[in-house]
Amino acid sequence: MNNHKKKKSPRVIESMAAGVFALTITACEKSPRQPAESAENRGDSSTLTGKVMCGYQGWFRTPQDGEELGWKHYRNQTTGEFKPGQAGIEFWPDLSEFAEHERFDTGFRHADGSVAQVFSSAVKDTVLRHFQWMEQYGIDGVFVQRFATEVTGKNGRADDATARSVNRVLQHCREGADLHGRTYAVMYDLTSMSAARIAAVKDDWRYLVKDRAILSDEAYQKHAGRPVVALWGVGFKGRDYGPGEVGSLIDFLKNDPDCGGLTVMLGVPTYWRTGDRDAGPFADWEKIYQAADIISPWTVGRFKGINAASNYASNIAKPDHEWCVANGKEHMPVVFPGFSWSNLKKDTNENPDAFIDRKGGRFLWSQYDALVRTAGATMVYQAMFDELDEGTHIFKSTNNPPVGESRFLTYDGLPADHYLWLVGEATRRVRGEEPFTPELPARANPASKTE
Repeated sequence: MNNHKKKKSPRVIESMAAGVFALTITACEKSPRQPAESAENRGDSSTLTGKVMCGYQGWFRTPQDGEELGWKHYRNQTTGEFKPGQAGIEFWPDLSEFAEHERFDTGFRHADGSVAQVFSSAVKDTVLRHFQWMEQYGIDGVFVQRFATEVTGKNGRADDATARSVNRVLQHCREGADLHGRTYAVMYDLTSMSAARIAAVKDDWRYLVKDRAILSDEAYQKHAGRPVVALWGVGFKGRDYGPGEVGSLIDFLKNDPDCGGLTVMLGVPTYWRTGDRDAGPFADWEKIYQAADIISPWTVGRFKGINAASNYASNIAKPDHEWCVANGKEHMPVVFPGFSWSNLKKDTNENPDAFIDRKGGRFLWSQYDALVRTAGATMVYQAMFDELDEGTHIFKSTNNPPVGESRFLTYDGLPADHYLWLVGEATRRVRGEEPFTPELPARANPASKTE
């Protein structure tokens, strides 16, 4: 999440149907489908306890998808181009299951000379496919990212091409969650937002509740008897907004007579409780943390290696969890599979060579294991479902990326669905169906490797 991920430097170093709506459907989309799964396959939307929820960016666009947003999030951050030698993604998506209308040509070429293709999050069938994968592998649901800078303006809620595109993707997620029995919730990412836009975020939430009726969805995630909404980017140093503005927003979300009554989750810095590194002083933010219901410390890029994951769980996450329990809060730690952004940050001074090895899934598994068995976690935020920019995605990516001037990473010969399977296995253990162990679970019938 982060709006390059949000637009500037992502948060590795700082590092969401029942209603029916009239939407503009791009020419490449097929007609809507009806929910088909049986009731027993529908996830429980009443609680976050025992759940793994992925962050879902939904931010990829192409010049051919009808959104008029260019190569959004495929392009290089500095040059704004997406061509050999200039890219913004680290891995290449696996489109082997995608229909023709979901595939978009690029200027990149595979080793055999064939045109390399990508997807657009604006295509409904693609988003539905992602939710189908969640159902197939047993992943509970997603926090749909909603960047405040994209859906607000100086004079209130935005209604430009970007905001309308964001709303279409949210609608696709609603349909996907309903169709495949998953859950979803909205997560506002406040990064790069000015303090003056807090009122516009309230307007945007009113729009979602009153005009789009999202809280009427059976699939909308709840906790402690209330719908969940998340605010990411709370408690960091160097933001234009501070405790006063965030406190006002939390008060609205919890107490507004028409649009309040919510369970509020905060995405905070790794060291929120001690006020170290990029975290603001705890004394300044304590009232805000106390006003929320769930604390979710962001850890992407904060450590690397299995021993470091264990140390984090013992020395930081466990005391975080204990503070939350003592103060009547839920603790939702973050896990991530690895990290790299060499293409996105090419020719910048923002540490383009930063790299955290996935170790075939062992790094990710070690975080789940330690956070549950050592820190006492009962719910987990998986970063991320579709984050190709920083290489933290878990969805299917190919072992046959384009060749040439840009280098793309692969799953090192593992099946394209390896991380979907692994997160599904972790989900069953977070739910308490099986115990965690330090070793990766054995896979009975692994999928064939992508070419």
